[in-house]
Amino acid sequence: MTEPSAPAASPLKFKTRKPRQRACDEKSPKGKLCNGHLKRYYDYSQEVGAVVGKGAELYRCHRCHTLYQPHPAELPRSYVLRY
Repeated sequence: MTEPSAPAASPLKFKTRKPRQRACDEKSPKGKLCNGHLKRYYDYSQEVGAVVGKGAELYRCHRCHTLYQPHPAELPRSYVLRY
């Protein structure tokens, strides 16, 4: 009799964005860059919300789904431009 395998949970990858970074810099197992566009991630799961907190500014690569937190030295982009 074989044992049922548990569903494999994908480990969350968190990285910090470099200043003005727009493309993912995660490398594949073969050593190639992902270069996926980083998009603002609004509706993240409860698992991610437990790690970063509610209402946090997050970005996610549209290819490999790596999560990026904003660079600490940059101003948040959650507000309307102020002149």
